[in-house]
Parts: sequence; C-alpha cells; structure tokens
Amino acid sequence: MTRDIDTSATSNGSAETVFRTRGLTKVYGGNGTAEVRALDGVDLDLPEGELVVLLGPSGSGKSTLLNIIGGLDHATSGQAWFRDRELTKMTDRQLTRYRRDHVGFVFQFYNLVASLTARENVALVTDVAADPMDPDEALDLVGLSGRMDHFPAQLSGGEQQRVAIARAIAKRPGVLLCDEPTGALDSKTGTAVLAALEQVNARFGTTTLVITHNAGIRKMAHRVIRFHDGRVAEIEQNAHRVSASEIEW
Repeated sequence: MTRDIDTSATSNGSAETVFRTRGLTKVYGGNGTAEVRALDGVDLDLPEGELVVLLGPSGSGKSTLLNIIGGLDHATSGQAWFRDRELTKMTDRQLTRYRRDHVGFVFQFYNLVASLTARENVALVTDVAADPMDPDEALDLVGLSGRMDHFPAQLSGGEQQRVAIARAIAKRPGVLLCDEPTGALDSKTGTAVLAALEQVNARFGTTTLVITHNAGIRKMAHRVIRFHDGRVAEIEQNAHRVSASEIEW
C-alpha cells in the first residue's frame, strides 16, 4: 500500500530520481541452510534532495536496502540505479569508487579513530576526496567549532556522532546514508544529531536516508518508507514537516 498524504509537501516534486530499484531481492542462506529473504522484490524511486526516514522492525530489510544502494553489498536479483548508473552491474572496484565519490555513511557506532582529534578524524576523508570541505568547515557545520582539537574520549556520545557526520559530509557526497544514527543516544543528544542531519539536507540538498526504530523522527522527513518482511509496506509524504528541535521520544 502506498499512501501519499500530500505530494506537494516536498519541494522536490520534480527533482531527478537519485535512487531507483526494480524487483530488488537479497537472499541469505540456502545450500542446506534456511533461506532468509532480506529484500523481496523492492520497487522504489527516491527523488534527489529529500530527507527520507525508513521505518520497520528489525529484519524488515531497511539496512539491507541501504547496504545495496550504498555499494556495500550485492543484490541476489533485481536492479538498483544511482541516477543513470546501474549499481547492480558494477564490479567491486567500481562500487568502491562509487562509495568514495558519492556516498557518505553514518552508523549507530561512530567508528572514530581514538588516537586522532575530531579535526584529524575528518581529515582522513578530506585527504582522499576530490573536492572536500575544509575539516574545520565541516565540524563548524555540525556545531563543533569549539571541540575540533578534542579526542573522541573527551567528547560526549552526541558529539562523537556529530564528528562522524562531519566526516561523512566533508567529501561533499551526493547522498548521506544513516543507519540508526541516534540509536545509542538519549533524546537531548539525539536531537542535536538530527539537527545536524537536517541542516546538511537543507543547506546542501544532500539526499539523506535515515534508518530508525524511533517513529517520532518520521515527522521531520519529506518522505517516510515503512518496511515489512523485506518489502515496502507503505510510503507517506509529510504535508507538515517539523524541525528536529520539535522531535520528542
């Protein structure tokens, strides 16, 4: 079932499609073990520039979808495109280049290098990107201008996650894929992280996909996609978005 609350709610109604999937399927197991269909024939079109929230229980296919369109995993069958490039035909080497040039990742756990400062953690990405931001600019964007020379152990969980966001956006990716970015945070620090994602989407038009179990976060999205048993169960477009500061959980 697809339910559009108001297709005029998003300013990206005529935007280019950034991701498209047709019959996308991912099966784990087989050959004597029980098969698990993590994705079961997903058809999906995502316009460029939106902030999209993916909801659904554990095992419903959300992370598997992000891993495939992010170039981290291969589909069993079906097709996935990033703009006009078919991801499902790419070699591992081509997918590595695609991830480097176009995709930023933010995960539940921050994966910062403990021996490097916030600035140095962000510089790990800017040193290899084609057209990066200055690390100071990226950190300032997420509200950490006063914490750039601190090490991860000197930062709160929310601050570490914002360093991870700064690192992801510093290479100016076209898309930002976030898997439970507030999952390990309390509501106050989680709100600060959501505000950083909101600002990146609004300021740069970065297509941002956020997986979460927190249904309240759906209120800040342009589009909400609900997954169930490896399929898209419902798609909504928000007629009235709220800011990250208004999210409660």
